[in-house]
Parts: sequence; structure tokens; C-alpha cells
Amino acid sequence: MDFYIDVRILPDEEMRENVLLNKVYTKLHKALHTIESTSVGVSFPKHKVTLGKVLRVHGSEGDLRVIDEMKWLGGLVGYCDVSEILTVPVDAKYQVVSRKQSSMSQAKLRRLVKRQSLGDSDVKRYKAKMFTKGLDESYLELSSTSNGHFYRRYLSFGEIQDKPVDGKFDSFGLSKQATVPVF
Repeated sequence: MDFYIDVRILPDEEMRENVLLNKVYTKLHKALHTIESTSVGVSFPKHKVTLGKVLRVHGSEGDLRVIDEMKWLGGLVGYCDVSEILTVPVDAKYQVVSRKQSSMSQAKLRRLVKRQSLGDSDVKRYKAKMFTKGLDESYLELSSTSNGHFYRRYLSFGEIQDKPVDGKFDSFGLSKQATVPVF
């Protein structure tokens, strides 16, 4: 993870910041899935309450060249300012960026009802508990290519660390153990 590319989104009146970031991230996911990458991670260096206007893609110089040559942004290239492949600063810290999943969801409730694991009163209690235990992390709203439904991918940002941790990334550029440089 010695190299990175910054993708700075440029929202305007017809394309809001969060909508544009969701579309850019979806395109990156498709590119990572296509090349079956397990060595490219992402971070959001301007993350505060929202994820911000910068998506940082981390990897080896070779991995980033492959992605760059794919022209993965397609028609969104006019809404983004994409940096060259840059070297990570030597004084960078490290952080895990991972998916955060709720233990209670509408899909899980449907499965429990279908298996007849919950009675009517249990369903009401489950729904009440589900709404009080919602996730408050930052998220991306993505569209499934298989069924067109929208879903949220909540993100969790781990503690800042001094040393990197190796590991594999999923096709969303996220990992439960591998770190990405933060600076």
C-alpha cells in the first residue's frame, strides 16, 4: 500500500455530493470486482460526519495502473478530479476501514418470520428494537446490479495505528483487519 489515487468529486446543481460519491464508489466496486482485486483498499480522508468529497484508492502502483487503464469512472469523469498515482507519505498512520452491519434488519426479520421463529408479539418487539438500535455511522447508498434495489453500506473507521497490518480487501475496498494509510 505504498501508492494512492485521490478522486475528488465535483458536485453541482444537478449532481449532489452524496449522490455523486455513491455513484463513483459503485463504479470503483464494479472495477475491483471485475479484476477480482483483494489488494486495493479505500479511505475517505475528508470524513467527519459525512464521508466528504474525496475517495482515496490505495494499492500497489501496478494495481492502481490496472484500475486507471480500465477508465472505470466512465461518464462520471467530468464530475471528478482524479490525481495521478502518488506515493504515500513516509509519516502516514494507518487505519482499518470496514463494513459495519446491524445485527437486526428487515431481511433478518423476514427470515425469522418465514421460519416461524417469531410470533406476532415477537415481531412487534423485534421491529421496535430494530428501530431503536439503528446504525449511526456514515454510509454509502448503493444500487444492486442484480435486482436494482438500493441498500446502505455502513462504514466503520478503526483506531489510528502507527504500523500497517496486511490482509485482504473485499471488492468494495474494505477489510476487517487490513489497514490503509491515513494522512
